Amino acid sequence: MFKVLRVDHIGIAVKDLDAAKKFYTDVLGMAAQGEEVIEPQKVKVCFIPSGDSEVELLESTTPDGPIAKFIEKKGEGIQHIALRVDNIENALKDLKAKGVRLIDESPRYGAGGASIAFVHPKATGGILLELSERK
Repeated sequence: MFKVLRVDHIGIAVKDLDAAKKFYTDVLGMAAQGEEVIEPQKVKVCFIPSGDSEVELLESTTPDGPIAKFIEKKGEGIQHIALRVDNIENALKDLKAKGVRLIDESPRYGAGGASIAFVHPKATGGILLELSERK
C-alpha cells in the first residue's frame, strides 16, 4: 500500500524559462529556488514554492525533448501534475496490480533528487500524472 501525501507540484512547459520565471518572481512576488538541468529528460527546471506545493517551470534543452514536443503539439501550459507519495515503489506495484497503465514501471531520478514515475494520461482521463517521493 501507499499513501498520497499532497500535491507536490504543477509542471508548466515554457519556451523561455527566464521570461516565465520573471512573471512569477517580478509580477507575483514569489521566490524561485534555483535551476537544475536533468540531462536524461532533456529539460531545465526551476521550482517556485507556494505553501506546501510548488510550480515547476520546464524548458526543453533540445528541440526533440519531451517538453519541446509538448509545446509543439499543445503550446505552453500545464504539462503535468505531481502527487507526493510516501513510497513510490509500493505505489507503482499497487497501480500495476490494479491494471493502471504506467509510463514508468520503476522510479527514475527527478529534479531536486526526487524519485519519480509517470502514470499514462490514458489511465487518468488525459492528465499526465507524476508520482514523486522525496527523502
